[in-house]
Amino acid sequence: MLGNAFLIALREIRRNLMRAFLTVLGVIIGVAAVVTMVTLGQGTTMAVKSQISNLGSNLVMLRPGMGFGPRASSAGVPNFTLRDVDALRDQVYGIAAIAPVKSSSLSTIYRQKARSTSVTGTTPEYFTINNWKLAEGRFFDENDFRDGTAVCVIGDTAKQELFGSENPIGRLIRIGAPSSSSSSTSSSKSSSSSSSSSSSSSSSTSSDTVYSSTVQVIGVLAAKGQIGMGNQDDTIIMPLTALQRRLTGRTSSRDVSQIAISAKEGSNSDRLVSDITTLMRARRNLDRNKDNDFNVFDTRQIAETLSASTQMMTTLLAAVAGVSLLVGGIGIMNIMLVSVTERTREIGIRLAIGARAREVLLQFLVEAVTLSCIGGLVGIAVAFGLCVGIAQLIQVPFVFDLKINVIAFLFSAAVGIAFGYAPARRAAALDPIDALRHE
Repeated sequence: MLGNAFLIALREIRRNLMRAFLTVLGVIIGVAAVVTMVTLGQGTTMAVKSQISNLGSNLVMLRPGMGFGPRASSAGVPNFTLRDVDALRDQVYGIAAIAPVKSSSLSTIYRQKARSTSVTGTTPEYFTINNWKLAEGRFFDENDFRDGTAVCVIGDTAKQELFGSENPIGRLIRIGAPSSSSSSTSSSKSSSSSSSSSSSSSSSTSSDTVYSSTVQVIGVLAAKGQIGMGNQDDTIIMPLTALQRRLTGRTSSRDVSQIAISAKEGSNSDRLVSDITTLMRARRNLDRNKDNDFNVFDTRQIAETLSASTQMMTTLLAAVAGVSLLVGGIGIMNIMLVSVTERTREIGIRLAIGARAREVLLQFLVEAVTLSCIGGLVGIAVAFGLCVGIAQLIQVPFVFDLKINVIAFLFSAAVGIAFGYAPARRAAALDPIDALRHE
């Protein structure tokens, strides 16, 4: 009986193709919108998690300053010291690795190519903490750090801009600071006079830049890509001791601009942040009534917050898009009522020759469900194409979720049942004599 009802439903749909298409258009749009929103939302969530994980392995960043974002203030706030780093390593449980970081925007030159690049001075642990991989060459090691060797590892963007297709390993680049920074320049000059003759004799290529040290490239970092508004690959990383002795100088013990920390796997993030905060408040002599003059950023917490926000927005958008399914269901009910009116004599004949009311009910219900299921399948196909195209456009991974596609299809079938039942019930309740008299 079901097979017969399905064949009759297909025959009626084929007889009025344009009307059938317009009837299921709402269902197609609703299913396509819901599946597209959820799929792109999952891809965006995955992209956010991937970008956060690229920053480092369970990364916790400690920075001076009060507040976060554009209104954050670090004016007059003291930096950290190497003793702070040692204290954190020795006294806080849950730290797998820790590295002091000092970053400056410095001028770099190789032959005729010059540009401004972010230069970071740190320790070898920094590469592990931030999940850096090598494309070629090697990282600097503890011996390089202890001796203040003038070596560096460069990012992929810095390599492309300075060297192009040339192999940078073993090449020498000159790094310096703008002469407008008097303290940096004077310290660089005094440092260069005691470091090497090549450093002291380096000449300026323009009126506003003085190159104070020659550094050898020993490695190239694997590309990480863009995150937020910053390019992670536009960087040069060298031993902190070399940066202090040859480039920026060391005017005080507080010259660590941030501290990078890798938390142990499975450690409690809240407890770790709390312990770090307590220790740093004590070391910076902050009274109870004073706010922190530093910030502790836990990337795991940031990733969870961003993912929760993305999922919430995805759910909200999917719910809004789901309204189209209800509109499509109303369209199905409207057309089915018209169909019952048009086929009243047919219904009367069937009832007169012995068809039971439940068979008539089933016939019209199957027709409504068939319409909505066809709309659901077409909507899923449209959503697949949209997701592939939009995912490439906004550069997020395409994540095919079978579950959401099955749920959307079943929901479209449920819409057909819910909105097709009333017309089917009306057809089954017709009186055969009145139906046969209908013009």
